[in-house]
Amino acid sequence: MATTAPAEALLEAPADGWRHRYARHPVATFLLWRVAAGILTLLVVTMVIFAVLQIIPGNVTQIVLGRNATPDRIAAINASLHLNESVPTRYLSFLGGVVTGHFGDSSAALAQGQTLSVWHAIRTPLGNSLVLAGITTVLFIPLSLFFGMVAALRAGRPTDSILSLTALTLGAMPEFLIGTLLIVIFFAQLNLLPPVSLIPAGQTPLGNPKELVLPVLTLLGVSTAFGSRLLRASMIEVLGEDFVAMARLNGYRERRVVFRYALRNALAPSAQILAQQIQYLIGGIIVVESVFSYPGIGSKLVQAIQVRDTQMVTIIATIIAAIYILINILADLAVVLLVPKLRTRA
Repeated sequence: MATTAPAEALLEAPADGWRHRYARHPVATFLLWRVAAGILTLLVVTMVIFAVLQIIPGNVTQIVLGRNATPDRIAAINASLHLNESVPTRYLSFLGGVVTGHFGDSSAALAQGQTLSVWHAIRTPLGNSLVLAGITTVLFIPLSLFFGMVAALRAGRPTDSILSLTALTLGAMPEFLIGTLLIVIFFAQLNLLPPVSLIPAGQTPLGNPKELVLPVLTLLGVSTAFGSRLLRASMIEVLGEDFVAMARLNGYRERRVVFRYALRNALAPSAQILAQQIQYLIGGIIVVESVFSYPGIGSKLVQAIQVRDTQMVTIIATIIAAIYILINILADLAVVLLVPKLRTRA
């Protein structure tokens, strides 16, 4: 006579099957959960940004109209901007536009009786900032690795002392001070590079490389100093581990010991902090763009805040927040890929 499986077994079997299926792709499962958490985080961030902008003193209508502001004109413009609607209603309208890819129109332009798409206004500055951030990041990572490794392999020697002192000095200086010193050296004294980064209309920063040199050097000054010190400390700790000593006793070449064993294990705990440093670059760009008059998203954000252009400020802040979250996800993924044992827990 055939036997029937208990009800508990029937209920548990699908769950075990799902767990087994997920266990075969732990990295993909981990990435899926991190993306979901990132979307939720971004949703909360947009709520906070939208709420903060509602309590900031000043109104785009009053700022744009200035002395010509009258109660009737203010009421008419507020109605056209939907400022008379409740905050939740305006937030849901904003969120719906972001989800569908429609970023809306500039509040300041609408207050002047004009129409200016936010995406059209920020597209070029955003691209300029991404070029600046991308070049800096591409240089920041290998430079941090190089100087950190050199300092760690020569720990306690004059080379280490010089690199550490230089890193401490640069790390203690704010971006605007480094930028000002670079202008004095390369423009006022040597007359080699322009003091401001004016990109002609219709051209890209890559077509004007001289305009990028000083902003990139300014961002690299602080970020590389911090990154190299971090990797130096991590490398020194890993080089003292038993598995590194065992690799040397087995006769492996020093290059193989450093790159295959020491560096890989030193990068894993440093990945998150390096990601934070890249995020710091995104924030530092706002200051650097102001120093060099670089036509990037930071300058556009400052201008939008000055006129209380809430739509543009919210969109720019949301894009920056999304970039931050993406960097965190990539950093977490890098840690999982660098440490094999974490893949079974992902």
